[in-house]
Amino acid sequence: MPYSACIHFLKNFFFLTAPLHVLSNTTLMSISMLIRIYLCILTEWLFSALTNDHSWSDTVTVAIDLEAMGVGGKSGIFQAGPQPWAIETFALAAKFPSGQIVAQDIFKSGAIKSATDFQVYQELAGLSGLDFAYADNTAVYHTKNDKLKLLKPGSLQHLGENMLAFLLKAGTSTNLPKGKGKNSGGKSGQDTAIYFDILGTYMVVFRQRFASMLYNSMILQALLIWMTSLIMGGYSALVSLALSSLSLMLMWMCAIGFSVLVAFVLPLVSSSPIPFISSPWLVVGLFGAPAVLGAFTGQHVGYLILLKHLTKTFSRRNRNLPLVVREDLAKLDAERWLFKAGLMQWLVLLIVGNFYKIGSSYLALAWLATPAFAYGLLEATLSPARLPKPLKTLTLLIGLSVPFLLSSGIIIHLVATLIGTAVRLERSPGSNPEWLGNVIVAIFIAAIACLTLVYLLSYIHISGAKMPLIVTTCLLFGISLAVVQLGVVPPFNEDTARAINVVHIVDMTGARGEMQEPASHISLFSTTPGSLVKEVEQIGEGFTCGTDKPLDFVTFLVKYGCWSDKNANIGWHETDIPLIHVEDDTKGDNRVSHVSIDTKLSTRWTLGINTDEVEDFQLKDGREELVPIGDKSNVDGWHIIQFSGGKKSPRKFSLMLFWAANNHTGMSDSNREKKPLLKLRTDVDTLTLPTETVLGKLPHWCSLFGKSTSPLNLAFLTSLAVDF
Repeated sequence: MPYSACIHFLKNFFFLTAPLHVLSNTTLMSISMLIRIYLCILTEWLFSALTNDHSWSDTVTVAIDLEAMGVGGKSGIFQAGPQPWAIETFALAAKFPSGQIVAQDIFKSGAIKSATDFQVYQELAGLSGLDFAYADNTAVYHTKNDKLKLLKPGSLQHLGENMLAFLLKAGTSTNLPKGKGKNSGGKSGQDTAIYFDILGTYMVVFRQRFASMLYNSMILQALLIWMTSLIMGGYSALVSLALSSLSLMLMWMCAIGFSVLVAFVLPLVSSSPIPFISSPWLVVGLFGAPAVLGAFTGQHVGYLILLKHLTKTFSRRNRNLPLVVREDLAKLDAERWLFKAGLMQWLVLLIVGNFYKIGSSYLALAWLATPAFAYGLLEATLSPARLPKPLKTLTLLIGLSVPFLLSSGIIIHLVATLIGTAVRLERSPGSNPEWLGNVIVAIFIAAIACLTLVYLLSYIHISGAKMPLIVTTCLLFGISLAVVQLGVVPPFNEDTARAINVVHIVDMTGARGEMQEPASHISLFSTTPGSLVKEVEQIGEGFTCGTDKPLDFVTFLVKYGCWSDKNANIGWHETDIPLIHVEDDTKGDNRVSHVSIDTKLSTRWTLGINTDEVEDFQLKDGREELVPIGDKSNVDGWHIIQFSGGKKSPRKFSLMLFWAANNHTGMSDSNREKKPLLKLRTDVDTLTLPTETVLGKLPHWCSLFGKSTSPLNLAFLTSLAVDF
């Protein structure tokens, strides 16, 4: 489609759908499906063209990906680059720009075990561009609750207006980037962009080169001021710095300790180890209050130690002053040192961020520069002879206004996203302790408290606000804990539900991976932490829960789940069972085995190949080569192949295995016996009667979970032993 036609289509589409309230859900779903099918076909063709030396491959330099890891809210940029042209153009053109490089840093750190289509174009095709995503209601992502009603018209309008403005600007630009991303030469390809929006109305973008100059300037000035202050203050100032730094460490230790303690307690007092999913505000009382109390407690202990040192210092220097005055001066000076310790904390973070070129370092700059400016303007003195005075409230207001403006929205969105992802925390159900999700949330909130409240807490130690702070945090925590324990607010509800899988299993694998008589049961498991006892009690159907029946689904392992044999022999036949047959096995130094695979009913299957035994392999479908020889990767000793096709897709495959020359080296016989040579899961989109019965009895707080690695309603498990 020519560029002008694309613009015409987008222009008319967003114009026609602007008053979305007049369109029915059915109409919207039809439009969405048609566009999705069109884009999928176009995307697949385009990627094939770009990676196969098509004549267009040199003319395409920017990729735009519209993603989602939730439903609704603003569609914000969470990946951009590596060339800065796209993000700079978007910042100039977009009406309501939304994007944070903080999200990009988190995504690229590997903390989020996921990938997007944009990464494929960026890493394999060498393209630069933008990656957008909706992130609200992330708890419903990949579940049946991912419904159109949750996507508000304003969210679509926000994305549409921004994209249309960007495309119009980009289409008339005479300064399109040349070359492809990381493969392009020159400094411009290496000079990435730092970006963030301010209240969704303006986007700030600047290059990494400028950021480095700015950060280096700030770091050098800060170090110079600190060194001058320490030289003029002498030994006493050096000790005060060390003790104020100790207060920082105690603050972090106590904040994390208090909140993590709550994380361990919650599974003992609640029906769910993560009782805050449907009501995210609960984390303010459950983790935020203990974190603030812990941060204040740790800092206060450090304050008392520092105060003892400063009292002795003032007693030596100002012996002519009354004892009460010397004690008051020591308190005032301790207060100032705690404030300056906050500056030191953010200075260290800025140095680390600048060294590793972390885009989010602009936040460290804001939390350092603005409070330092306010302190220097209203409070600071380099002369040790000048007696300290109480910190001014104006210093705090000026110092924290800009940092809170830049950080508050990011913090709220990150906490909400983290809470939502707890629904699918366990990729392999039962593999993690129940408290793990709580601990992650607790540490994150404790870190936020220590980073953002370090300046504010320094004001409290000599004020009358100590007791109100303690009472307020304890009361808030007590109320939140009572709400959880009494079940006033349920952990899940119909819209924000627990992620559940119900699969009819036909299992032909034994403990050692050899073939056995077919064993069938209905399996119930969840990627959400916690037992399934409450759910099973409501479902009935003879389910038993525990860790006695682990299931290997090839792409993941279910260590904890529930199973029922009731009517499990209904809905499948032995002729439906996939076959793995060894056609030929040539033993020797260069052992080669020819294996045939018949998936029978299934056109969606997953195969695991034991790379401890097999060095290389080749997969064919009888007509063409699907996986060629060479360049095989593995994860935990397995190479995983996922296949998904239409109704006319092949079901018979030929697999050539090339064994490792020293495949026995370094492996005990017991380990070889535990791991099969091949493991196969075939999925069939058939709803058997027992599965339908269970699904009909699922509690309203449960929602089916599914992604590319998840099984369908009927799954056959089979394997081939190493010593076939």
